[in-house]
Amino acid sequence: MDRGYQYEFSDKGTEMFNASGRQKKAMTMVNVLSEFIDEPLDTLTVLNVGGSAGIIDEYLSRYFGQVTGIDIDEKAISYANQHFRKGNLRFELGDAMGMKYQPNTFDVVVCSQVYEHVPDAEILMSEIFRVLRPKGTVYFAAGNRIMVNEPHYNLPFLSVIPRPLAHKYVRMAGKGEFYHEKHFTYWGLKRLVNRFEVTDYTPLILADPEKYGADYMVKPGSRKQKLAVFVSTHMIWLVPGYIWVLKKPE
Repeated sequence: MDRGYQYEFSDKGTEMFNASGRQKKAMTMVNVLSEFIDEPLDTLTVLNVGGSAGIIDEYLSRYFGQVTGIDIDEKAISYANQHFRKGNLRFELGDAMGMKYQPNTFDVVVCSQVYEHVPDAEILMSEIFRVLRPKGTVYFAAGNRIMVNEPHYNLPFLSVIPRPLAHKYVRMAGKGEFYHEKHFTYWGLKRLVNRFEVTDYTPLILADPEKYGADYMVKPGSRKQKLAVFVSTHMIWLVPGYIWVLKKPE
């Protein structure tokens, strides 16, 4: 089955327009990147791939020198251009698998929960590698195929079962015609980013969510946090989602 592109993804729900939720995600991005990057953030250019309605981009523009958000979703880009107008912020329709930018253009690329939506994740990562300057940084947030509940459809074990069965599962549940998203396992994700140097921030964030502004994901001191810390320490391949910082070799 040809997966194709997911046009007008913002029509599927209100999450892309949830200012509070999107700003919390952006805060975690800023906290992680400010710790990892030695240079002043306000001197750096950022590309947010699949930025949707621009809420995350606007937050990033408060800290970085220049922020560009691209998406294939015309409605989302139109919303962003109407609501967020700043000198260091721009939004453009753009295909993440065929970006118009020259090689070595951006200091930082944000790729957050995007890889599973594009037709070919390997082409996506090759394009990110191409437009990123040498020694540049990628904030890469990615879901794991091995998860109990698939968040896009709210169906248990949807991402785990074979795809032909997953398509039938989605139809039987009345959630769509087929299962579009394609998640990778931990090992598949490692292969996907193998051209980069990888720093796994997942255990650090789970151990101290307040430091990274991630207490919206896991409450400090809770049983969930203790379990998450144990799993991320001893069975990282079972963590349902990862936050990695990728660095392009010089």
